Amino acid sequence: MKVILQGTRGSYPTSNKNTEFYGGSTACVELVYGEERIILDAGTGILNIDTENYKGKQEINIVLTHLHMDHIQGIGFFSLLFNPNNNVHIWGPGGSSTSLFKRLGKFISPPIFPVPLRDFPCNLKIHELTNSTFTIGSFTFHSKFICHPGPTFGFRIECGSKVLTYIPDHEPVLGTIDLFDDIDWISGYELALNTDLLIHDAQYDQEEYSKKIGWGHSSMKLASDFAKKTGAKKLVMFHHDPAHTDDHKNQMFDKFKESNTYDFPIELAVQGKEYDL
Repeated sequence: MKVILQGTRGSYPTSNKNTEFYGGSTACVELVYGEERIILDAGTGILNIDTENYKGKQEINIVLTHLHMDHIQGIGFFSLLFNPNNNVHIWGPGGSSTSLFKRLGKFISPPIFPVPLRDFPCNLKIHELTNSTFTIGSFTFHSKFICHPGPTFGFRIECGSKVLTYIPDHEPVLGTIDLFDDIDWISGYELALNTDLLIHDAQYDQEEYSKKIGWGHSSMKLASDFAKKTGAKKLVMFHHDPAHTDDHKNQMFDKFKESNTYDFPIELAVQGKEYDL
């Protein structure tokens, strides 16, 4: 399984020389296994995907963690949804009295967007998810609601003998700056247990996080403690704050490493980077 980081930024996209190393596009990750491809989240990073790789495919799958704008703002501009020959499946959270189609349509409709979702020419099918297990081709997904404002999923994704855990927006605990000892009180624990690669929210340093407890995001230390607690083999820190320049991210990470040690590799997510599992 190949994992491609197409968008690593949180909240809103950036486009300037001070953020170009870690990337300015919002959340999107592409999975590749042989000829199979799956898209995780549809932030502006979805526009970095080479659509030539999808020509001739009968099914296109986009799996959404949640419906905050930084995870869906690329949908309306993604050319594959405007091809009437494409069967496009969008998978996303249920758990609301309003259907997923209607919730997506609130954003993808006038006056916010000129073309209503119902008028997209592709053959569109919407799948509402709960805490469940489902399969797309060679990929087995385990979806579980996690701690973040609004219905939000984390995903454990198995392909062959490898496991990827994708939790881009997440606060594992509430009301405290540190991780609880009791795993029953840690959101998303089962999703990341002994995973080969954990892509996890790490938007803040400790000082920032102490002022933003309950916002639904994590500090670098909280994400790393979560990875350690779950036995993750590698952690990629994701969902970079749009106000953080590349230099600021480097300073944050250097300071974090000076005061913390872990026995597994940890790195910052870089837009365009690929991982082979």
